[in-house]
Amino acid sequence: MGLAMVAVVRTGGKQYKVEPDTILRVEKLPVEEGQTVELTEVLLVQDENGMRVGTPTVPNAKVVAEVVRHVKGRKIVGFTYKPKKNERRRYGHRQWQTILRVQSIEAVK
Repeated sequence: MGLAMVAVVRTGGKQYKVEPDTILRVEKLPVEEGQTVELTEVLLVQDENGMRVGTPTVPNAKVVAEVVRHVKGRKIVGFTYKPKKNERRRYGHRQWQTILRVQSIEAVK
């Protein structure tokens, strides 16, 4: 019984640990729903051959994922004020995100 293939991938300035069939919520990617996207910034790959850590990325490694849909994330609320000036401002926004389903992790040794 071998280990499941695991990778750490970087996208949108964040790092995610992924396995095949993992569902991710990442910063919005300019890809249409239903299409596939290749994430090439793979920082670590672990499979039955052992663990490979990139410097900074693992060469010839990529994660193939399908774009499930684009959604808006949770509301981010901010508040600024200036003391003793009766100046207050409340603001918020919802960031667009892309939901991905990882199809495969490919790493050529």
